[in-house]
Amino acid sequence: MTKVTGKILCCECGTPIDPNPANLCVACLRTQVDITEGIPKSVTIHWCKFCERYLNPPNQWVAAALESRELMALCLKKLKGLAKVKLIDANFLWTEPHSKRIKLKLSIQAEVHGGAILQQTFVVEFVVAYHMCPDCHRVEAKDHWNAIVQVRQKTQQRKTLFYVEQLLIKYGATKDCVGLKPNHEGLDFFFATESNAKTLVNFFQSMIPMRYQHSKKLISHDVHSNTYNYKYSYSVEVVPVCKDNVVCLPKKLAMTLGGIGQICVARKVSQMVHLIDPETCQFAEISSTVYFQTPFQSLCRQRDLIEFTVMNIEPIEYKDRISFSGQSKASQKHCLADCWVVRTSQLGNDDNPIHCRTFLGHILHIGDSVMGLDLKNSNVNNDELDKMNTDKIPDVVLVKKHYADKAYRRRRRKWKLKHMEGFPHMDTESCNEEFADFAADLEEDPGMRKNVNIYKDSSRVPIDEEDDDPECPQITLAEMLEDIDLDAGEDPDQEGEAGADEMAE
Repeated sequence: MTKVTGKILCCECGTPIDPNPANLCVACLRTQVDITEGIPKSVTIHWCKFCERYLNPPNQWVAAALESRELMALCLKKLKGLAKVKLIDANFLWTEPHSKRIKLKLSIQAEVHGGAILQQTFVVEFVVAYHMCPDCHRVEAKDHWNAIVQVRQKTQQRKTLFYVEQLLIKYGATKDCVGLKPNHEGLDFFFATESNAKTLVNFFQSMIPMRYQHSKKLISHDVHSNTYNYKYSYSVEVVPVCKDNVVCLPKKLAMTLGGIGQICVARKVSQMVHLIDPETCQFAEISSTVYFQTPFQSLCRQRDLIEFTVMNIEPIEYKDRISFSGQSKASQKHCLADCWVVRTSQLGNDDNPIHCRTFLGHILHIGDSVMGLDLKNSNVNNDELDKMNTDKIPDVVLVKKHYADKAYRRRRRKWKLKHMEGFPHMDTESCNEEFADFAADLEEDPGMRKNVNIYKDSSRVPIDEEDDDPECPQITLAEMLEDIDLDAGEDPDQEGEAGADEMAE
């Protein structure tokens, strides 16, 4: 038999209802009991319009997007009486973005009159009030930094600084930086806290060869509360060797690296300096610790390299070069070759080509142009080079293949790089030349492009296909990102409104 529950009359209005401990219908129960009585219906939250962060009492400022989980948790924390009831559901109600109002629709349950469970839904309005956070207040008061990171590279070359700039942009390592100032041989980064400055130093340690020193200066001291106010300084010194530099190693260091030759070429600079011996194709990796124990300087800059033309080239078989190689490993990516070159400026006037050995035998052919350092006819001041026997110093050290002139490569370039505000670039003609060399390195080295965000430049006029050189390296369209343009909505024909998604991996 089916059990039938009888109805009772509400003791207030006489409406038939199911039996409950209060003997009241829901309408009458709500008129007598308000479970939302202890919960405020209007609350003020503080928001800093400079850094767009909310105050999380008592003194923590957090970033939270509109209708996010972080903002939901912050709003619920402001409701004092919410702990006395059971929260069933909470969601945002749409409000005008400029109204500075946030509305939450809450559903709660509470026990009333002899164990009866009452559920009620109501809306809480949060008023967003402007309040400047302490960090922004210090910025406005010109007392905005407590820690500084001074990056220095004691060289006249800027390639490493260009690379550092792109690393900072890609990985957002300066998101907590409150100031950036160019200085002699480097940059100064200002931070509000020491921990943020230490984070940037750790980032540099993982990306470039460097060492740092740490110091602090006492600004004020409160004897009553025993509190101290310091300003911290991190002095970062980057190894003064850039990509495609010709270096002369100290004899003792060359022996510890497996008997590699003293004259080497810096093929890559990452966490370590990657060197290769053009006479034997041996390679070695030097960490920042090893470098600063036995430092050495580069023999040339990019502008000191001279263009040569290959007259003849003969690759050396692997079995033939074992006899004059040392204990260090030989590179399998490069091919050792005997090469005869003539200065391009003297082509046709000089019938005596210069013989040299090179590690570029895998990409050089007769008639190609190659950039190299003419040690025989150059005036180089280097103590380690002066100690070497003249018969061990090569006449010419070939560094890299020269594909085309800079003007042609600039015209055919369909991509661009972003720059940091305040970064010292494009100030002089020499700086423009070095940045063009850095862009050429990106085109020639796919491994270097992994740490750089390269954007599609829609403003470039396509070059005539008949003038295009297929041998000249270039960055494929799949490696480029679409550049975002925040003003694209004002002009529907303006380019760059496609977003910032990758076209391909």
